Amino acid sequence: MKTPKSLLEAVKFFGDFDNCQAYMIAVRWPDGQVRCPRCGSEKVTYLANQKRWKCYGKHAQPQFSVKVGTIFEDSSLGLEKWMLAMWQIANCKNGISSCELARNISVTQKSAWHMLQRIRLAMRVGSIEKLAGHVEVDETFIGGAARFMHKGARARKIHGTGGSGKVAVMGLLERHGEVRTMVVPNVRRRSLHGEVTKHVETGSTVYSDALPSYNQLEDEYVHNVINHAEKYVDGHIHTNGIENFWSLLKRGLKGTYISVEPFHLFRYLDEQTFRFNHRKLTDGERFSIVASHVIGRRLTYSELTGKASKDA
Repeated sequence: MKTPKSLLEAVKFFGDFDNCQAYMIAVRWPDGQVRCPRCGSEKVTYLANQKRWKCYGKHAQPQFSVKVGTIFEDSSLGLEKWMLAMWQIANCKNGISSCELARNISVTQKSAWHMLQRIRLAMRVGSIEKLAGHVEVDETFIGGAARFMHKGARARKIHGTGGSGKVAVMGLLERHGEVRTMVVPNVRRRSLHGEVTKHVETGSTVYSDALPSYNQLEDEYVHNVINHAEKYVDGHIHTNGIENFWSLLKRGLKGTYISVEPFHLFRYLDEQTFRFNHRKLTDGERFSIVASHVIGRRLTYSELTGKASKDA
């Protein structure tokens, strides 16, 4: 299936519903045989007037559209809006705010925000393979500066100094490879060592700053330390790669999203991690990867806002 190469081509191509549907059919059913997402049956008939299929299997919901079983399910918005939203978040270097997206595709800000959170779920691409070779590890804190907060918000969030009121985030970067990020409960040794052990192959060379929490990594890895109080680079010993990633992340959070609640932060990490790991691909290739991961994932508004757990 043809994939647009630029935003202009994407607007023209996905402005037609038939193109959107044909694209998703090619993604979901590469062999061209449409199957019921509920029972897997191939005995289906296309209802042209309703732009959906009817399954002849015995179950309660015989009709389905190409949205069923994807992040688009139960959305009243057309596929053309979803496709353009995916294109923009996959390819805008610093992300795109819900207000800007709402203006671009003519939806409400609330709908745009929900769309972006669903697409971030599709951008969460994991791997069971461990990082190896030369790996940089570092941690940072995400959160607003106390001096910029309203007095009431400052009193509610800030109860100490340093990283108080902020969220601890850890990153691991394989040089000339991919980056992995995660929210951690704290920056103590147990938390940081656990993530290094989980994501980095034993025997690899690990680079970190002089934070005491990284001590004893040499038991399983070749551990090189750079003391930022003295210098930032000592030959090949540095953490500049992962710190560059933090710069990109914070630029997007502060410049585009302005304010991100701690319980949603991991989704924004997934977004920036996806774009960084696929930075050498074309816009069309990045979009295709996101589109291929919309299947089998769903995020309702109740789940997103925590209402589902409260109601339960």
